[in-house]
Amino acid sequence: MHSLADVQALAAPGMAAVNALIRSRLASDVVLINQISEHIISSGGKRLRPMLHLLAARAAGYRGDDHVPLAALIEFIHTSTLLHDDVVDESDLRRGRKTANALWGNAASVLVGDFLYSRSFQMMVELDSMRIMRILADTTNRIAEGEVLQLLNIGNADTSEQAYLDVIERKTAVLFSAATRLGAVLAGLPSDQEEALARYGLDLGYAFQIADDVLDYVSDAETLGKNIGDDLAEGKPTLPVIHAIAYGTPEQAASLRRAIESGGLDSLDNIVAAIRDTGALEHARARAEQYARSAQSALSVLPASNARDALAVLADYSVNRAS
Repeated sequence: MHSLADVQALAAPGMAAVNALIRSRLASDVVLINQISEHIISSGGKRLRPMLHLLAARAAGYRGDDHVPLAALIEFIHTSTLLHDDVVDESDLRRGRKTANALWGNAASVLVGDFLYSRSFQMMVELDSMRIMRILADTTNRIAEGEVLQLLNIGNADTSEQAYLDVIERKTAVLFSAATRLGAVLAGLPSDQEEALARYGLDLGYAFQIADDVLDYVSDAETLGKNIGDDLAEGKPTLPVIHAIAYGTPEQAASLRRAIESGGLDSLDNIVAAIRDTGALEHARARAEQYARSAQSALSVLPASNARDALAVLADYSVNRAS
């Protein structure tokens, strides 16, 4: 187990079942729901969150079938947040394709996002587990908090590294953590092993998002699916920018602060140079790697298996990917 391809091969049978269920449960007699849902579901994502759940359940020793609908509804929750995010961020490109809001408008995107949220809760109820419903209800509430926290930070050049991490925890890491915790819940693992799998998912979520924020300054639209500097253009103070403001020259800091506060990219070349000159990318990568190593360490309480190895590989992938 050495690469993402190896992990995907291990998870392939389960993911085939998940993908089939996703398509069947997307069905609606409202044509626009089908069009927008199909557009975003078929946009080429890696289905990382449902795959994490399948692998966590397998690593935990689960042998039933409930991990398939759980993985599908986790993807629905994630997809609904993407639809809402793109409206809030006024994005017109995701994964190299036009966003739903760019094609159908903001109102349709928000409402179809609501449909996906409600469909996921229908599927939760069908599983008939109060514990599962409580975990996912708490998770979706935390995600909503994260969206509001990020909104408060937009245009705020004084955002601290801790405030940035608080947003990541709620917006990204909690769903990773729920996906892996629920694998342990299905298998009935003791509390220490359940908490370890939850910690793995949380730390993986931190690593994944920090690495994603680094890619905003080292990748391109063709590779990453969005344009370099998009986060800065939206006034988002991500970790590379926060570090560069703290450690750059007064001129560099002033330029970065203006970019965040105005959401402008008039001097993008100088901004990117400042981020690189201050070691901000190296700092952010080191933080991502720290979380990835912590995630791998959490797996030590589980018995050795291909699924556990796959989870460890995903921690490496989270910080070493190109998109």
